Amino acid sequence: MALLSILCFPDPKLHTVAKPVLAVDDRIQTLIADMLETMYEAKGVGLAATQVDVHERLIVIDVSEGRDTPLVLINPQLIWASPETHLNEEGCLSVPGIYDGVQRHDCVKVEALDAEGQKRLIEADGLLAVCIQHEMDHLMGKVFVEYLSPLKRNRIKTKMLKAQREARE
Repeated sequence: MALLSILCFPDPKLHTVAKPVLAVDDRIQTLIADMLETMYEAKGVGLAATQVDVHERLIVIDVSEGRDTPLVLINPQLIWASPETHLNEEGCLSVPGIYDGVQRHDCVKVEALDAEGQKRLIEADGLLAVCIQHEMDHLMGKVFVEYLSPLKRNRIKTKMLKAQREARE
């Protein structure tokens, strides 16, 4: 297993729309393991392949207390979302240190392949539902700060670019 580099906003590669995974093979199994290791090391609850510069429809999530119940979603498709929504405080491994409110559906149903390539139906609410929606946005090339006002988004962009410059110095 290997730690992967996480792209940081405003990297334009974060806006790439992911392509479907064609086969759940050894390459994808290795990517899943590396993404899980990267997510756990970064103290995140979800990671999309887009965030590690692999533009395929693959997400890993673990919202469990013990950080020991990973969920793998390959080629996820949202098939239902509740009409009820609420504002959730979100953060993102690609936008470290930034948290803000995003309106999300309370419950979702998603069809996806699991790590073994088996089709699954996932019904989620609470943090898992928020995480699934957030990570699926990444697969569509969307970062959570895009839900914020242009003023907030520009402030975050300026802050992120400054932090990246300082890290290189």
